[in-house]
This record gives sequence, C-alpha cells and structure tokens, in this order.
Amino acid sequence: MKRNKQVEILAPAGDLKKLKIALQYGADAVYLGGTEYSLRANNINFTIDEIKTACLLAHKQKAKVYVVINIIFHNEDLENIEKYLQDLEKAKVDAVIISDPFLIDLIKQKASKLDIFLSTQQSTLNYEAALFWEKQGVKRIILGREASKKDIKQIIKKTSLEVEVFVHGAMCSAYSGRCVLSNYLTNRDSNRGGCSQICRWNFLLHNQNNNLSKKVDFSLAPKDLSLINYLPQLIKMGVKSFKIEGRMRSEYYLATIVHVYRQAVEKALNNNQKIDKFNLKVLERCANREVKEQFYKTKPNKDTQYYLGREEKSNQDFLGIVLDYDKKNKEVVLEQRNFFKVGDEVEFFGPSLKCYKTKIEYIKNEKHEKIDAARHPQEIIRLPIPILLEKNDMMRIRIES
Repeated sequence: MKRNKQVEILAPAGDLKKLKIALQYGADAVYLGGTEYSLRANNINFTIDEIKTACLLAHKQKAKVYVVINIIFHNEDLENIEKYLQDLEKAKVDAVIISDPFLIDLIKQKASKLDIFLSTQQSTLNYEAALFWEKQGVKRIILGREASKKDIKQIIKKTSLEVEVFVHGAMCSAYSGRCVLSNYLTNRDSNRGGCSQICRWNFLLHNQNNNLSKKVDFSLAPKDLSLINYLPQLIKMGVKSFKIEGRMRSEYYLATIVHVYRQAVEKALNNNQKIDKFNLKVLERCANREVKEQFYKTKPNKDTQYYLGREEKSNQDFLGIVLDYDKKNKEVVLEQRNFFKVGDEVEFFGPSLKCYKTKIEYIKNEKHEKIDAARHPQEIIRLPIPILLEKNDMMRIRIES
C-alpha cells in the first residue's frame, strides 16, 4: 500500500497479529507497548524480539513503529530503563512516546537515534508549554484529548513541532489519564499501567441523609471520541498524525476503524469534503459506546457523557476473517467469529475492497459437508463467493446504506 507523507494514520497494535492487520488496512504507523513502562499493563504487549519483528514488518511496508514509554516512573522503575532504550534503538524503532521529563536527556545521551514524542499524559493544551517541550528536544507533541480547535491551531502556528491529535476512541474522565481513582479504590495505578476504569463503574446515588435518592446507577463515563467529520479541517491546520486509540481492542475493531479513516483521509486530501454516510454508520455500529466530538468545537456538556445509566451492547457484527480463497470452487475459506446461518445477508470488506454484499447460499464445514449454520467460534468453514477475496478480509452482518 502506498504510504502517505502529508498526514499519518496512526493505529494501535496490541500484538503482532493486530500490527499486521493495522498495516494491511492502511495505517501509516503503529504504536505499541513493551512488556514494561507502558500504560496498558493488562495487554499482552511486545517483547524486545517482537519489537524487532514489528519494525522489520513495518519498515518493509514503508511504515513506522513508535514504542510507548509513558508511565510515571517511580524509583524501582529506573533499574533497566537505559538498557531498554538502547535495545529499542538497536531494534530500529522510529520513535518513543514518553511522559516523564527525565527520559529526554537520557535518550539524547544513550539512544540518540530515537525520535522523542511527548505523550498525551502531559496534557499539553497551550503553545507556551509546547514551545517549552520543543526546546527540550521533543520532535512531536501528542496533544491532550481536551484540546480544542483553537488550541490546535495556535500550537501549530507558534511552534515547529509535529502535532498528533486523537481522532477516534475512548476518552478519559480525568485530564488524559491523570487519574487517582483507580489507585484509591483498587490499588491499581492508572499512571503505571494498571487502570481499572473506575469511571465506567456504576455507583449508587445517596442524598445528604444517606438514603438512596434515586433507584438508578450513576457513572462518570465519557462517551467515545470521533473527529472523522473534521479531518479536512485538521489537515488544513497542519496536523501531522491522526491517532486511533485502542491497543486492547479487537482485530475487527482495528480493521474497521483504520479502513474507514483511510478512505476519509484520502477523500480529504483530494479536496472531497463529503463524509461517506455508510462509513459513518459502520463507525457507529463498530463500538459499543456513542461517539461525540468532545472538546473540539466547544466544551463538553451533558450529552457527551453517561451519567444516569447507559447501555453498552456487545457487538456481534463480526462474523469471520478470511484465511484463503479457493479459486477453483469459488469458495472463501473463513474462520468464524459469531453465529450466522444459511440465508443470512452479509458483507465483506478489506484493504482492497470497500464493501461487497451477498446472501449466504450454503455453508461447508472442514470436512466439506454442508451445514445449516456456523455455530462454533473459530471453526473453519467455506462459503460460495464469486469475487476473489484476500487473506484478512473481514465478514460482518449486512449494514444498510
């Protein structure tokens, strides 16, 4: 795939398989965490050997790899950091994403080939702070999710920094992760990779007399972020990188979001301001929370957050992933993910395929026996499909245009 030099679609990679999916579906760069120093400690994450493999795979496709080192360091975290940075440099990592300031000088001294990106954990929202970090040697600044359109414009205008903006994914109820609720209630430090997402818990409401004031759950949970409608504006402003959140999300989520944003960016770069309504519907169905523009145009209000109860439906649109295509019999070989049956209307999408809609005429199991439905997760099945499909194309339920 031809990579874009003007702007970058930056995708999360929770493991090597997801990294391959992100690159195949159009990401210009990926960000990932090692087994230490990352704010997604509950994720599988990458060993040094896997980071080397990731760099080889990405660089072969003219894409880049950024490694996240964005915890707030305690003394016990310092022991191996120098060697770790040198290992990343040897692995040919393109940049590291840091939040603790001491790392800047250490990187310059011990691993100078690594570009330094400042994490959103620093909550940078004004140009004076951005200028400060620029003077320290930071090449790119990842703005806090709380940055408004005006903030972004001024920072780009008054600095020479590359600017990276979150365009899609989960929001934090605190300033870009600076939260102590998790520590306080579960003894898991959100600033060292252990966030237990207290903001998404449900709480009982009590009045001043300690009696239940309403029989309804209360939460602090913000709705998700989506800036897909503003990509042309962001490109015109000079934003360098569009960041998608979600290192712990599924392969289907990753493929879907990158696929949609790739199309939207290409349209915007060709001066096409119109956002595909079908793709907006795809985005809406992909996640289990509503999406909003959040801080971009105005301060968030009651409509951008869940307070009194919410419904987060489990998404079962993802039906299977393509393993192979049998040209002789015109059958796709598929690994099943959710239940479907003969007669269902489905659609396929992929890196080279926007959308192909069809009706399932028959299903074969691994023994080539016809069955009425695919009931077992990850079973290998065959379907009659007249068009050539590629490995890692996805099948989902049919979404009406």
